[in-house]
Amino acid sequence: MADMSTGAPSQSDSSALTICCPTDASLNRVPLSRLGDGPKCGRCHSLLFQATAVDLTRENFDKHALKSDLPLVIDLWAEWCGPCRMMSPNFEAAAAILEPRVRMAKLNTEHEPAIANRYGVQGIPTMIMILRGREVGRISGAMPTGSIVQWVEKQLQSL
Repeated sequence: MADMSTGAPSQSDSSALTICCPTDASLNRVPLSRLGDGPKCGRCHSLLFQATAVDLTRENFDKHALKSDLPLVIDLWAEWCGPCRMMSPNFEAAAAILEPRVRMAKLNTEHEPAIANRYGVQGIPTMIMILRGREVGRISGAMPTGSIVQWVEKQLQSL
């Protein structure tokens, strides 16, 4: 695994990470040394890091959550939820700060209740960090950008 705070490989790491494309969900191998160089998808040629949260659906969820080597930070939300709407721009701003160390994503619990149920989500907004399918952190409640970034940084330090 790479040291996600610096992008440097750890002793047991290979020289590349598998990154899921935010546009077409194809899997790409990206050398650790190139993470910050604006890597593009080998299939659709979109930027792999777009400084915005990816919308998760049942079609792309497992590729992002299970097959990517990047920690996935998911904002679970719903349109009717006032605190969720209040937090949304903060989460987007955090994506621009935290990429390429993590993939920020949003999951509408009204559109994808089965995924929310899989992770036992009982209240929204909730943020969950997942690494290769395993939940490594969770927090609930609306947060400002700085608090989102701090929470993610703390989770990365524990990996």
